[in-house]
Amino acid sequence: MNIPILYEDNHLLVVEKPVNIPVQGDDSRDKDLLTILKEDIKVRYNKPGNVYLGLVHRLDRPVGGVMVFAKTSKAASRLSDVIRKNELERKYLAVVRGVPNKNKAKLEHYLYKDTKKNKVHAVSANHKEGKKAVLDYETIRSSDGLSLLSVRLHTGRSHQIRVQLAESGTPLYGDQKYGQHVNRPGQQIALWANLLEFPHPTTKEIIRVESRPPNEYPWNLWTTITKH
Repeated sequence: MNIPILYEDNHLLVVEKPVNIPVQGDDSRDKDLLTILKEDIKVRYNKPGNVYLGLVHRLDRPVGGVMVFAKTSKAASRLSDVIRKNELERKYLAVVRGVPNKNKAKLEHYLYKDTKKNKVHAVSANHKEGKKAVLDYETIRSSDGLSLLSVRLHTGRSHQIRVQLAESGTPLYGDQKYGQHVNRPGQQIALWANLLEFPHPTTKEIIRVESRPPNEYPWNLWTTITKH
């Protein structure tokens, strides 16, 4: 599988994750991104033995877009610190059903993950297992009963964008888990990680990497944001 490399040096590997591929091995036993990238590094650099590649953040299996991996344990540790300090800027493009009530807003929920069912629920603030989830969104365009949003994450909860937007009355296009009443089986979830910005783990230089969603429906309703 050809994984587009968006940025690489001795410390970092930033790639464009394809949709519908797990980030790391899971019960499906399908080939995962981490394994594919390790094998690619081994071949490209003719490395003997095991290749180190640190996973510091995740994307849901159906979601595509930009991801950063650490090529050394020191870089992994420093990137983890960056994430903990909320210094990793993460922006997504999302296509939702309907039009949000407000053109731009901050959404705050408490989320609880049912690990047995792999489903996340919005719960009250005093739920003992609820974790605070915060994001900002801005509506870019609306047409054909769909809206294109730019979403900025402040926290990195499981399924966060999908659950928070569904709770707000605008579920993601194609999301059968949190929008089964308006989406059909087989539709591809329209959520794309389009920007990462963070200080380099050794030079402290600001690294900014962007990725555009594919030129296919529903993204191509707004051709200025798609790959050509």
